[in-house]
Amino acid sequence: MSRTSLFITNLLLFILLSAACSVVQGQNRREIQDSVDIPLKIRAGIDVTGPAIWFAGKNILNAEGYISADINEKIALFVGTGYSDYKYSQYNYEYFSRGFFFKAGVDLNILQPEVSTGRYWAGVGIRYGLSSFTSGTPSFTHENYWGITSSSLESDKSWGHYVELSPGFRAELFKNFSIGWSLSLRKLLYPGTRSDIRPLWFPGYGSGGSVSAGVCYYLSWNIPYKKIRVAIKQEEPEEPPDEEDIQNQGINTNSQSLGGNRPATRFR
Repeated sequence: MSRTSLFITNLLLFILLSAACSVVQGQNRREIQDSVDIPLKIRAGIDVTGPAIWFAGKNILNAEGYISADINEKIALFVGTGYSDYKYSQYNYEYFSRGFFFKAGVDLNILQPEVSTGRYWAGVGIRYGLSSFTSGTPSFTHENYWGITSSSLESDKSWGHYVELSPGFRAELFKNFSIGWSLSLRKLLYPGTRSDIRPLWFPGYGSGGSVSAGVCYYLSWNIPYKKIRVAIKQEEPEEPPDEEDIQNQGINTNSQSLGGNRPATRFR
């Protein structure tokens, strides 16, 4: 499992770094201009991390997709949904948690328009997540002084919600096709049950602690629907010095030169 995940991570990072290098090279070749055309797009994407982890370990299945729409060159609306199926077992108990989750928020692009050009995105996403799931313990055993007890806990339906920050990067490798990655930093607001018996796994959130983190690699298909022209902020050129300043500078230079050639006074 670890080797497969490491291979996928290295491969996707190599592709993304290559795309980032092309951005820098394109920026160096770009002529100075006062505005740039930015295509606004609607995107539909899928996460490839969840299926890869399930294929390697087969105890966690996470399928997630999203749709986003650009409002302008800096802000895009985001809506995502998915399904999670988690199973865990060890010598004395079994546990499962499965259900659907929903996310909504915005994506903020920190790249300048002349760098992003509607093809590249680097920034942070802000999300609110809601999860509806069923969890239970089909069997467990407990051993103490009086012997071994075996029992089970009935499954229970619950819901909870959380907030998420997702910094990341996205690059358009081919026309209307992008690849990207994002980190997910999540804070649990309500676990769906009492805090002392919160679920071990929360669909869309991860491990049932107060905070959770994850990584996502995704493929996106883009549909341009509008083009806008965005002004580029130009650096103000330095003002040339006035003739009076040049003359004063020349006088000071001559004074220093004469002072440097003046013979020193000797005392006998």
